[in-house]
Order: sequence, then structure tokens, then C-alpha cells
Amino acid sequence: MQPSALLCALCALCCGLLAAAARAGYSEDRCSWKGSGLTQEPGSVGQLALACTEGGIEWLYPAGALRLTLGGPDSDARPRIACLRPARPFAGAQVFAEREGGSLELLLAEGPGPAAGRCVRWGPREGRALFLQATPHRDISRRVAFFRFELREDGHPELPPQAHGLDTDGACRPCSDAEFLLASCTSDFVIRGTIHGVAHNTELQESVITVTAARVLRQTLPLFQVGASGGQVQASIRTPLRCGVRPGPGTFLFMGWSRFGEAWLGCAPRFQEFSRVYAAAHANHLHPCVVALD
Repeated sequence: MQPSALLCALCALCCGLLAAAARAGYSEDRCSWKGSGLTQEPGSVGQLALACTEGGIEWLYPAGALRLTLGGPDSDARPRIACLRPARPFAGAQVFAEREGGSLELLLAEGPGPAAGRCVRWGPREGRALFLQATPHRDISRRVAFFRFELREDGHPELPPQAHGLDTDGACRPCSDAEFLLASCTSDFVIRGTIHGVAHNTELQESVITVTAARVLRQTLPLFQVGASGGQVQASIRTPLRCGVRPGPGTFLFMGWSRFGEAWLGCAPRFQEFSRVYAAAHANHLHPCVVALD
């Protein structure tokens, strides 16, 4: 066999072994993957594809890189939001979102990171792909890069980042009148209630708002259980610690999103303020949906 032919055969064998190793790491439902960088050639890029809207990636001893496609090849081209939540400590790798034009946006880095993780919004022309790159280390101690993901349709790209629960620089910005009117129609939960207390967790980089809910106006998932008597119930809603949430008097309308089974705050106008804005929009036939405020 000629040397060039031998080299091609060896390359094909290596690629086949990498692909087989990647396939072997899939869960039975192909929603999650677990594998080791010890079986990966240095400098190589393993190709992964997960067709589910929820799952996880566990990369032991990260080496080289992985390219992960979410949603499967037959997914439609509608805009999507993907959220990643790393386990702690997240070590040995960085995770990037592939953007249109081939650029990369850093989502997860080594270290504790925010408790809510990070979310990315992909447009209709973007490929819903993540790029996992191993970070160099001199020692060979055990490192694990593990994260869970959620993929959902972005039916309202006009909403602000915080209304989607996206952990961006604008996540702590107050919503405008138009934004919280729309958020009242599209959020995973809408609750009228008061703030019972706020607990700050510096390790998780999150604040937990304990809300005494007088009424659950809307919830798409069973995040808050209302008693059979229809009375008040306490609920926990999370927000990034850097937003500096403090307890305050008065009644609010809490709106937000479910992330990994937890409620995360989007918009929270005072109830009187929302009622005033909603009444004005209703009078001018500009309200995006009917909100039962009584």
C-alpha cells in the first residue's frame, strides 16, 4: 500500500473510532450524552446531535472540542431559545454558541458561574449549535464539564431579554409599559402578590424572592400550587444576585419564566401601575390580550 493511501486509511479509521465513541455515549432516548476526552484525538472535533428539547452533556477529562447540534436535523427554522445550566464545579471546558456568520458567543466558562446558567436566542437562519472547547491544563486531575439544556421556541422575539429569562447585561433593566403588557400574555407565570422576604445567595449568585401570592393569573407549568380553598400561597421566584432585589411594600404583578423547574423573574411592575397601563391600552384597543385583574 502506498504511504498516501495508508495515511488516508489511518485518518478514516481515527474518524470512525471518534464517531463510534461519540455514539456510544448517547442515552437510550438520545436526549443526553456522556463521554470522555481520553478517547479523543488531540485537536479533533467530535460531532454530536441531540434531538430532544431537554437533556444533558457530561464531558469527562475534556480534550479537543465537540460540536453539538440541538433540536435534530428536521427541526423547523423558527427562532429558538436555548438555556444551559452547568453543574458545579464546571471544569475543563468552555461552551460557545455558534452565531450566524461563524462567530462564537461565550456562554459557559470554567468556575462557579451564575446559578441560572446562560441562555442564547437563535434566529431562524442560525443552526442551533454549541461548540465545546477543552481548556488547557498542565496536570491530569479529574475534570468534568457537565450542563443541562432546555430548548424552546421563541414565539415573541420582540420581548426584552429579561422577559425571556436571558442572562444578559440587560437582565436587570425594568420593563417598559409595552413590554410588561406583552409579558403578561406570554410569560410562563403571572402572579399578583406581595414580597414576603428576599434571601441572597452569593455562592449561587442568585436572590430568592419569597412571594405571598394572592392570585395566580397564569401559569403554563405547575410551578405554584394553589390550595383547594383558593387562599394565599407562598412561592419562590429567583433572579440574578447582581440585580440587587430588595423587599418592599405594596402589591406587584410578578411575571417570568420556568427554567429547569424553577421560576425566574422577568417583569414585576406594581399592580396599581400595571392596572393603569392596562386600562389605558384596553380603552384604546391596544391590549395584546385580556388579563383578568379583578
